[in-house]
Amino acid sequence: MGWAISVHGGAGDIPLSLPPEKRLPREAGLRRCLDVGIAALKAHNHPLDVVELVVRELENNPHFNAGKGSVLTTSGTVEMEACIMDGKTMKCGAVSGVSTVVNAISLARLVMDKTPHIYLAFDGAEAFAREQGLETVEMSHFITPENIERLKQAQEADRVQLDYTQPIQKEVPKDAALADGDSQIGTVGCVAVDNEGNLATATSTGGIVNKMVGRIGDTPIIGAGTYANHLCAVSATGRGEAIIRGTIARDVAAVMEFKGLSLKEAAAYVIDQVPRGNAGLVAVSSTGEVAMPFNTTGMFRACATEDGYSEIAIWDSPTK
Repeated sequence: MGWAISVHGGAGDIPLSLPPEKRLPREAGLRRCLDVGIAALKAHNHPLDVVELVVRELENNPHFNAGKGSVLTTSGTVEMEACIMDGKTMKCGAVSGVSTVVNAISLARLVMDKTPHIYLAFDGAEAFAREQGLETVEMSHFITPENIERLKQAQEADRVQLDYTQPIQKEVPKDAALADGDSQIGTVGCVAVDNEGNLATATSTGGIVNKMVGRIGDTPIIGAGTYANHLCAVSATGRGEAIIRGTIARDVAAVMEFKGLSLKEAAAYVIDQVPRGNAGLVAVSSTGEVAMPFNTTGMFRACATEDGYSEIAIWDSPTK
């Protein structure tokens, strides 16, 4: 048994021709956050603190679809979501509809630690953040020129849009398969286990481009986009509606428990049950095993284990 950590920055139809100016900043972001997580685990911080710390870093990076880089709703607003869960105690916290909180994942942690509830949303979540003294800003802080342009493209095509797609054509219907091409930004997540087998997971997102105001995805839903118990910790990414239907994160743990499969076997089995092009996940087990399967073209992902293995990858082969 040893510590292990894995991070993701979103999954989708990421082309092999992704230009360096889009690829390199995200790889650098994953590398930095992986290093932050490794250092925290080596310092014997609890995995719950580790995953919150790493996801905060990712939220502060505008190259990912969370925090500063959150995509826009059909009204041009930001509605962020986040969730955090401790495997040993199964305590968890989640938030949705957050538009002024700098780090939604820390608000989710406070919901877990400071309230009798699991899930707060919209005005109630915002009021709680202010009550707890979390850093808040004007919504304009989160609205980047890139995401304004992305929303414009989606609205001209009259469709919602996942993180990774090429510029879209007007004739493409809302329910069409995603096209291969240019990359935008991605939902973020982190899972970690320490030397004692303690597990934790955290996920954060801005949702999908041109989503309806009030739409809630898989990220804050326990068992869909985020889940941890005594066996494993899971953070999912992709098309939220498909992930919710498949209860992906919980299913990985369930398959391990009820079918006796290893983490890698269970994660691969669960992703295989989701319609192709819709999902990916990162997961760690209590014994330090890591799994990072996806059925999309690619998934920005990274991992490291105590025995010295590390990987940063987008497609089937690691970038280093």
